[in-house]
Amino acid sequence: MIRVFYDLHLHSCLSPCGSEDMTPNNLVNMALLLGYGIIALTDHNSCRNVPAAVRAGAARGLPVVPGMELCTQEEAHVICLFPTVEAALGFDRYVAQRIPKIRNRPEIFGRQTVMDERDTVVGEEETLLLNAVSVSVNHVHRLARGFGGTAFPAHVDKSAYSVLSSLGSLPPEADFTAAEISAKGDVQVLLQRNPELRDLILLKNSDAHYLENMPDPSASVLLPEKSPECLIAALNKEIRTEWNRG
Repeated sequence: MIRVFYDLHLHSCLSPCGSEDMTPNNLVNMALLLGYGIIALTDHNSCRNVPAAVRAGAARGLPVVPGMELCTQEEAHVICLFPTVEAALGFDRYVAQRIPKIRNRPEIFGRQTVMDERDTVVGEEETLLLNAVSVSVNHVHRLARGFGGTAFPAHVDKSAYSVLSSLGSLPPEADFTAAEISAKGDVQVLLQRNPELRDLILLKNSDAHYLENMPDPSASVLLPEKSPECLIAALNKEIRTEWNRG
């Protein structure tokens, strides 16, 4: 087993609230500079920059897990991770059919830039990616597993766009095996208020939208190998491992 420092919640310049400096190569190079062993790209409601980030990571020896931060119909954010680019793009097509067709206004919400692995701009997403998608939080984990992946609720301790702020508690029928607490969140306070989280893997990720907000690594996991497949199996509790929030 090898100890791998991770950040499984990062945004690129495809997210309208993400910095234009969050290009696929900048993300990979900053993660390597800081010492991460694996990262995930999780833009809002889209995986269109995943192919570029995965290729950029492969060229530098850093595994990049294909992902998305889905905004469910309850306006709760859920991180979805996939083992391959193909699986992520299949999920992306599923979500694209269920997102409101509201045109982005870059002057208000920000640009939604699509890049290739050389950080060349190859397009711009025209549909605003910030709106809730017609997918229930109760179905996301099973849906992601149908694409070979996993899903966990994002920043559950936050007062907006979290499962707890939207629903008051974590619904057991959602069948999550993990949950994310924000970087500055208090785990003990969270568990006292929400004992239903005690049996879940609790993760700490940065949710960085700017390069300067990517912190030094602290959270880690022991894995048999450093790959998206292994990480997803660990998150689904299909292999026994050890998580450390740092």
